[in-house]
Amino acid sequence: MTWDIIRDSTVGQLINSVSAGRFLPYPDQQKDYVVPERYLLSVSKVVDDAATLNEAVPSTKPSSDANTLVNAEGVIKPTDVDVEKAVAQAPLTVAPTAEYQYLVTWDGPEDPANPRNWSRSKRIFVAFLISFLTFSVYIGSAIYTPSIPGLMEEFGVGLTSSTWGLTLFVLAYGIGPMFLAPLQEMPRFGRTPVYIIGLFLFTVLQLPAIFAKNMSTVLAMRFLTGFFGSPALATGGASMVDIFSLQALPVAIGTWSMGAVSGPVLGPVIGGFAAQHKGWRWTFLELIWISAFAFVVLALFLPETMGETILLRKAQRLRKLTGNPLLKTEAELARPDGESVVSVAWENFVMALRLSLEPALLFSHVYIGIVYSIFYLWFEAFPLVFTDIYHFNLGVSGLPFLGFVVSGVITFTLYVLYQKYHVNMRYARNPNTPPEIRLELALFASFFPPISVLLFGWSAQYHTHWIVPIIGAALYLPGIFLLFQCILLYVSSGYPKHAASIFAGNDLFRSTLASFFPLFGRALFVRLGLGGGSSLLAGLSVLMIPLLYLLFRYGAALRQRSKFTEA
Repeated sequence: MTWDIIRDSTVGQLINSVSAGRFLPYPDQQKDYVVPERYLLSVSKVVDDAATLNEAVPSTKPSSDANTLVNAEGVIKPTDVDVEKAVAQAPLTVAPTAEYQYLVTWDGPEDPANPRNWSRSKRIFVAFLISFLTFSVYIGSAIYTPSIPGLMEEFGVGLTSSTWGLTLFVLAYGIGPMFLAPLQEMPRFGRTPVYIIGLFLFTVLQLPAIFAKNMSTVLAMRFLTGFFGSPALATGGASMVDIFSLQALPVAIGTWSMGAVSGPVLGPVIGGFAAQHKGWRWTFLELIWISAFAFVVLALFLPETMGETILLRKAQRLRKLTGNPLLKTEAELARPDGESVVSVAWENFVMALRLSLEPALLFSHVYIGIVYSIFYLWFEAFPLVFTDIYHFNLGVSGLPFLGFVVSGVITFTLYVLYQKYHVNMRYARNPNTPPEIRLELALFASFFPPISVLLFGWSAQYHTHWIVPIIGAALYLPGIFLLFQCILLYVSSGYPKHAASIFAGNDLFRSTLASFFPLFGRALFVRLGLGGGSSLLAGLSVLMIPLLYLLFRYGAALRQRSKFTEA
C-alpha cells in the first residue's frame, strides 16, 4: 500500500514523469506488462474503422523488424497513418462509450487502481489525510481571533476594522469554491493537484501577513489565503464520495466534517497563549507551521481519488506505450474538444444560483447559514464572558472552546451508531426509502441551538460558576454537526445529479452570511446584554424548527414538482 500511495501522490507523479516511469512505475510501465489486445491498433481494426467512417485509410506494414510493442508486426506506428485526423474529419460523431472499441476502463471489477477497490486501511488513511487537510486550513479562521487585540494596538485600528480579518477569510472560502472547485471536477486536473497547489499558496501567503507594516496588508492576505485554501473546505466531501460506498458515505463525510469543526474550535486554544506571550504575529507563525507540515505530508502521501482522472492518466500512458492515438476514456469521449475552465466555472455558478431558488434548497441554505453564523458569534461572545466576567487572560480564555471537542466526540460516536443500526438497516429493508428520513435526526438536533444559546447567555454571570456557560456553549456542537450532516445528505440524495452545485451554493451562502456576523456580534451583546442577545438568536433558531418540519413533511412533494430531480 505504501509504495502505491507515494507513487500516486504529487511527489510520486513528478518522480514518475521525470524518470519516464523508471522509478515508481505503474503496472503498464513495467517490462513484464502485457497489453490487453483491445488496446492494440491492428491493421484490420484500422481498415474496419475506415470503412465505418467512409474514409480511406491506407494500411502500411511496419518496415522495422524491431521486437518492440509500438513496432510489433500487425500494429501500425503512429507515423504510418494519421488516424486521429481521419477520425476528426469523419462526418459522424463517436459512438456511445459502451460501443467504443478503444475505450480505456478499469481492468475488471476488482481493479486495485479503482479508488472504490482500495483496501480498507488505505481508504481510511486517505480519509484521514483529507480531514487533516481540512483542519489545517479551517483552523486559519479562528486562530486569528486571539491576535485581534495585538493588531488593534500595533496598527491603531478599532475592533471592527481588525475583525474584518476574520470576515474576509470566511467570505473568501465561500467565494473560492465557485472558481476553484470546478477545476477539481475536470479530469485533466483532478482533485489532488488543486488541493496541493492551494495549500502551498495558503502557506506562503502567511508570510506577507507576518511582516505586514499596516492593517491593509493583513486583510488582503487574509482574503487571499481563505480563497486559495477553500477547495479543501468545499470538495473534501467529494473526495470521500470517490473512495467510499454509498452505505459508508455518511460516516465518512461525518469523519471529514469533524476535521472541519475541529479547526475553528481549536484555533483560539492554539493561538491564545502564543498571542499573549509572543504577540499577534505568532498566531500566523503557528498557522504556517501547521499548514507547511500538512503540505509536506500531503505532497508525499495524498493520492488522486477521482476515478476519471486516474483513467485519463492511464490512457495517456497506454497511448504512449502502444502508439494507438484512439485510446480514449469516457470523459474524453464526452468532451472531445476538452473543457474551458471559465465555461465550467460559469456553468457551475449559474447552476448553483438556479438550484438555490428551489424551495427545499433555499430553506436548507438559509437554515444552515443561520446555524453557521451563530456559531461564529462565539468568537465575539467568549471574550465578553470569560475575559470580562470571569477575568480569564488571553490564553486561558481560549480553553472553554475545548467544551466543543468533548461534545463533538460524544456526538460523532452516537451519530455513527445511529447510521449503522438505524438508517442503514432501514435502507436494507427498503432500498426505496425516501431521503426525507435524513431529516428525522435533524428535527431532534434543531432544539440544541436555542437551548445552547439560552443557557450560555443567561448563565454567564459572575456568581455562576464558569463551567455552566461552557456546558451551554458545548451543547451547540451536536446541533450544528447533526444539522449539517442530515440536511446536506438530504439535499444530495434528493437531488443527486446536482450535488456538487448544491454544495457549492450552500458553501457560498453560509460563508457569506457567517462572515458578517462577527462584525456586529460584540455590539449585539453589549447593547442587548448577553441574555437579551442570546434570546434574540435563540428565537431566530426556534422560528426555523416549524419550517424544518414542513420540509420533512412535504419535501417529497416539492421534489416531485422540481425540474432538477426525477423523484
